[in-house]
Amino acid sequence: MTKAGELLREWRQRRRMSQLDLAIAADVSARHVSLVETGKSRPSAEMVLRLAERLDVPLLERNRILLAAGHAPKYRERAFTARDLGAAYEAVTAVIRAHEPYPALVIDGGWNLVAHNRALDPFLTGIAPRLLEPPVNLVRLALSPDGLAPRLVNLDQVRAVLRGRLSRQLERTGDPAIAALYEEFLAWGPEGSVSAEEEIATPMIVRHEGGDLKFFSTITTFGTPQDITLEGIAIESYYPADESTAAILRAIVGGR
Repeated sequence: MTKAGELLREWRQRRRMSQLDLAIAADVSARHVSLVETGKSRPSAEMVLRLAERLDVPLLERNRILLAAGHAPKYRERAFTARDLGAAYEAVTAVIRAHEPYPALVIDGGWNLVAHNRALDPFLTGIAPRLLEPPVNLVRLALSPDGLAPRLVNLDQVRAVLRGRLSRQLERTGDPAIAALYEEFLAWGPEGSVSAEEEIATPMIVRHEGGDLKFFSTITTFGTPQDITLEGIAIESYYPADESTAAILRAIVGGR
């Protein structure tokens, strides 16, 4: 079994921090950090959590380190259902319903679609059935040749934006599933790039029989989640970038 100290060292190195940097951030001695990392000192649960917090370790990995140090896990992992998440579930679903007639969706930490409003349904027509089998993955749905990709007018820009988001997530979490998704994603066409400013404001343009639909999006996450499920949840809300898009969406969704 991997020791807690080895895991903490891996995360410290991932964050490009020295032992002294971490010690200062956690208000402990550099010697103590060294003893923990080499396994010469068994850290308390409080110390594990303090170091992990300063290293911005994902909650699931904090549980893993706690277990490796001989302590009980602290953070819960639950299904995205009303029964399990209660008020948080109700809040999220209320947000996406209120966003109609514009699309809004909820994804987990693996980019899997866990909820969406009615306005997304028209965009799922013509998608290969295999891509709509649960769990529906948003990256594959958007960029697969059998998904939305043929309908994306600015596919290279969208691909570049998603590449940046995946890259940052992989750097932060080290999640093997995200690494595999990133590699699969890179195989779909040329690399492309956008500047930091363009990434914030890059629209998604979708071909539609009534005219091209232009969207920009916002992402909402939980501020300080103490739950593994909520830590990975993100609400992606799409807004019309012009009045033509708004009118088409009102007509499509309003008649449903």
